[in-house]
Amino acid sequence: MRDYIEYMRNEKRKAENTLVAYERDLKAFEKFLNGRGIASLTECTDSDAVAYVLELNRDNKSKPTINRKISAIRNYYEFEIQKGLRTGNPFTRVRSAKGDKRQIEYLTVEEIEQLLALPDDTAKGIRDRALLEFMYGTGARVTEVVRLRFDDVNLRMSFVTLRDSNDESRIVPLGRYARAAMSEYFDKAYDELKGREHEDDDYVFINLRGDALTRQGIWKILKDYGSEIGIGDRMTPLILRDSFAVHILQNGGDLKTLQELMGFEDMSVGIAYLSVTDIHVKDVFNRTHPRA
Repeated sequence: MRDYIEYMRNEKRKAENTLVAYERDLKAFEKFLNGRGIASLTECTDSDAVAYVLELNRDNKSKPTINRKISAIRNYYEFEIQKGLRTGNPFTRVRSAKGDKRQIEYLTVEEIEQLLALPDDTAKGIRDRALLEFMYGTGARVTEVVRLRFDDVNLRMSFVTLRDSNDESRIVPLGRYARAAMSEYFDKAYDELKGREHEDDDYVFINLRGDALTRQGIWKILKDYGSEIGIGDRMTPLILRDSFAVHILQNGGDLKTLQELMGFEDMSVGIAYLSVTDIHVKDVFNRTHPRA
């Protein structure tokens, strides 16, 4: 496996985040094979390959994720064949899943401005403003928001480290609005909600009892504010993340930068966002160009 990763790095010039994904996919498949009494990747059979894809489907993995895993493993076996370690690829006959395009739903800039103007100046309101500004300003997943600790936040340098459920991390910039809202929360509200000064290992976003906010708690906060401006049925953590992505692309951002900011491994995710932007561009063209 190590030789394959080095080959993809040095010969194929794959990006580091892609290599990390490949290695993780291969290790997950190796663990699956071990569970079937198979000692190494080299001993995989065609039936093992099919069984693995069936398990991914049973685990409700998304189609883009399944396709990425199939591609990574198939390419690995092609490498083994080139090295003379195998005579056939067990994933040759495994078909990629036909992906259903996820519908990207996002808020307009005007709706975002309305939403961010809602929290008041109580300790809860200051926390909520920081939460909303942070989620929209970083494109963080709700899991990453829940897991955020004080030592992940660097207000002086205006960046934050986000950690997903697999403890994979990425560093993203903290814009001036999110930074200001977070600074106000740290200075004026956190101690009141927690009952003491924060420590580096404390979770950043807490509830009114001083405990870490849960995913469900964040959903409720967003729904409550969304209802105030008539979008409660649409208001989810994902719509803030999608709004972050779409607004960046609408203002000239590129897919590669967006991929690094949002931490998605499959570029089809970025293409889905781009398709929404293309619709926006076409709409603007049709409304504004005299010869449209």
